[in-house]
Amino acid sequence: MKTLMNQLRLGTARFTSGRAVIAAMLLGPAVGALLAFGAVAAQEENVVSIDNFTFAAPALTVAVGTTVKWINHDDIPHNVVDKNKAFRSKALDTDDSYSFTFASAGTYDYFCGLHTHMQGKIIVK
Repeated sequence: MKTLMNQLRLGTARFTSGRAVIAAMLLGPAVGALLAFGAVAAQEENVVSIDNFTFAAPALTVAVGTTVKWINHDDIPHNVVDKNKAFRSKALDTDDSYSFTFASAGTYDYFCGLHTHMQGKIIVK
């Protein structure tokens, strides 16, 4: 990305100010698309979204030592509770998150303690 920006700077240095504006107008969407692609590529992995009374990744497989993050996008509180009591979050309001690092292999069945029909599973290998 730095190389692209340096090339753009060198290329626009040869233009007059009027031509530089035109070049910026033409190259702006391309640079914006590259930046948007970088933002999408940088999205977090191992995230479980809570939305519309569901865990968006009902089953997620991760390696030992992986940290999984739950984010509540619902308008009401939820929490995350492991059936074997390995982890338990506080009530998560809208856009709150909870993270847990899985140090041992196994299957972790979890649910929302406030809405027990909401269930999910983390498989750690």
